[in-house]
Amino acid sequence: MKKIDAWRSEVPTGWRIQPLWSVAEYAVSNVDKNTSEDEFPVRLCNYTDVYHNETIHLGFEFMAGTATLAEIKRFQLRPGDVVITKDSESWDDIAIPALVTEASEDLVCGYHLAMIRPNQEKILGSFLFRCLQSKTLRIQLELAANGITRFGVPKNSIGSMALPVPPIAAQKAISEFLDRETKSIDNLIDAKQRLLTLQAEKRQSVVAETVMRGLNQTVPLRATGVDWLGDIPTNWELERSRWLFNERDERSETGEEEMLTVSHLTGVTPRSEKHVNMFEAETTAGYKLCFAGDLAINTLWAWMGAMGTARVDGIVSPAYNVYTPGPRLLPDYVDALVRIPVFAQEVTRYSKGVWSSRLRLYPEGFFETYWPVPPLDEQREIVRHIATETQKIDRLRVATEHSIDLLKERRAALIAAAVTGQIDIPEAA
Repeated sequence: MKKIDAWRSEVPTGWRIQPLWSVAEYAVSNVDKNTSEDEFPVRLCNYTDVYHNETIHLGFEFMAGTATLAEIKRFQLRPGDVVITKDSESWDDIAIPALVTEASEDLVCGYHLAMIRPNQEKILGSFLFRCLQSKTLRIQLELAANGITRFGVPKNSIGSMALPVPPIAAQKAISEFLDRETKSIDNLIDAKQRLLTLQAEKRQSVVAETVMRGLNQTVPLRATGVDWLGDIPTNWELERSRWLFNERDERSETGEEEMLTVSHLTGVTPRSEKHVNMFEAETTAGYKLCFAGDLAINTLWAWMGAMGTARVDGIVSPAYNVYTPGPRLLPDYVDALVRIPVFAQEVTRYSKGVWSSRLRLYPEGFFETYWPVPPLDEQREIVRHIATETQKIDRLRVATEHSIDLLKERRAALIAAAVTGQIDIPEAA
């Protein structure tokens, strides 16, 4: 017996193994987002509604659409139905399920989805939903999906999917057990997600407070007249960036240097260290040289904070801008300052564009910004302090993320074990 079918030999006595078509009706929706005056208004349950939620209910803001009477009759959702993702850009996103808990006469299953209506005398929607959540069972549909850049599961594969079918009373008990247990796990995950948010806020606060005020909390302050900076220590200078940086516009002759990416999340990093699925130019000859210590700014995304100091030599897109700090600024201090959200808000004031999402920061705008300039020895202290404190916070973040991963693994394992009869649930006996 194949490993993916191992569960078949482990189901309890009294349980049956049946194809989905024998316990439920199923259909692949063809109701798309296009509207027509000849059709009737409906609310569409779309791919994202299913992919991002475990239940479908009337509290959603569904997309408005239209459908024929025949489509409404065939794809109208009812409580107890299970909707799954039929198509995806990734095969392991196939057959992600959601259980319909509330519905209305105008709520219709949309395109790229399949609707499954259980025969309630044979299988409960709540139990079928949990079966489809189980990787142990859902892998049948993942493996049946075909495609190259986009994957889709054939309709007949949905019907032939093998399911464990215990007595209805056992299905009800298993469903209720999983509702209780997954809610408890989800509450723990939510608490840890909130902790991650607090950790991120603390990290930002530590960096922002240190680069803008220094380490000595008792030092006298003076007003800068610059809104985003406020008051700075009296021994710090205030300077326009045009006197602190030189623009570098040197080009690669071969394009063979390390390609660097510039993002608001990670700053400047070698492209080889990131999982990037995007268009690559046929040649990178003519790209801008960016040396270790240079400030690189993603012109299109500066308003989001896509900037930072390069750690290694390389090249960046010719659409980016590269600046070399003068002798009054340490590269690590520059990196810390440009990565705080308030600086991104400040450069937005000097960016150009009609739409906020299309703003561009050109050199003439960047050179208008004001910078705090602490003495170099104090910049070194600031950089060391930030490194020490952020490392502590980052260790806590990694530990918290690991604990979340473990909880998610336990949740998935619990569902798989329960729907295949590997957990002793007294009420299900």
